[in-house]
Amino acid sequence: MIIDFHVHTAFYETTTKTYRDLIRRSYGDKMEAFLKTYSSPEAFIELMDQAGIDYAVILAELAPITTGIADNEYVAEFCSKSPRLIPFASINPYTISRPDQELERLVKDNGFQGLKLYPTYQLYYPNDAMIYPLYAKAQELNIPVSLHIGSSVFVGSRLKYGDPIYMDDVAVDFPDLNLLMCHSGRPFWYDNAFGIARLHKNVYMEISGLPPHKLLDYFPELETIAHKVIYGSDWPGIPTIKENIHAIKDLRLSDDAKEKILGKNAMRLLNVN
Repeated sequence: MIIDFHVHTAFYETTTKTYRDLIRRSYGDKMEAFLKTYSSPEAFIELMDQAGIDYAVILAELAPITTGIADNEYVAEFCSKSPRLIPFASINPYTISRPDQELERLVKDNGFQGLKLYPTYQLYYPNDAMIYPLYAKAQELNIPVSLHIGSSVFVGSRLKYGDPIYMDDVAVDFPDLNLLMCHSGRPFWYDNAFGIARLHKNVYMEISGLPPHKLLDYFPELETIAHKVIYGSDWPGIPTIKENIHAIKDLRLSDDAKEKILGKNAMRLLNVN
C-alpha cells in the first residue's frame, strides 16, 4: 500500500506569479497543457497508477497572498470521482467568523476527511489562540490536521510561522488530535521537527517536498521513528512521483520502516485498508 499524503490540485481558481513561475520551471512550455490535462481526476488517477499509488490526499488551498486559491468546492468535486482521492479542506481563519462551524460543515456535508492549515502562507503561528477552535473541532470529528511547517519559496510567505517548536503547545493541548508537520521543518528546523515527533505520540513528520535521497542526511535516526513518518510528494511541485517513491525504497532503511513511511502509517490515520 502506497499513500501520497500531499497532493495539490493542477487547477487553481487564482494563482500568484511566484506559484506560476515555480510550475513553469518544472514543466516549461508544456505547463498549460499539463495543468489542463491533470485538472481531470481521471487523468490524475492514471498518473497514480503509473506511480503505484493506491490513495492520494488532495489538498484545498486558500492562500491568495502567496500561492492562490484551490477552493474546497472544487476539491470536493474532484475527489467525488473516486474513493482513492481523499479530500482535505482548507480554511483561512482571517476570512470567516466561525471557522470551526465551517470545518464541521465541510466534513459532514462535503465528505472532507482532514484539514490542511498554511501558517506561513496565511500568516499565523500554529499555536495562535484563533486556531484553537479549529483544532478542537477536528479532534471532535476525529480527523487529522496537516500543517505547512518549514520554509516557503513564495513571495509573501513569512518563515517565522514555520518553526516546529510551536507544535509543542498544540500537541499538549489536543492530545487526541493527529497532527502532521508537512515538510518536516525544512530547511532550518529538521532537528526541531524530529524532536517534536519523537516526543509527542500524536505528531507526525510528513516528508513532502524533501529530496528522498537526502532524508537520512537530514534525519540520521529516521529508522527509530519510522512509525511517525509519512510520505507525501508535494505534486505538482515534484513532477516525478514514481522516481520519488523509488528513491525512498532505495534508502538504507529496513523494509518494515519503508512500508510504514510509504503507506502503513497513513492507512492508520485515514482509516483505509
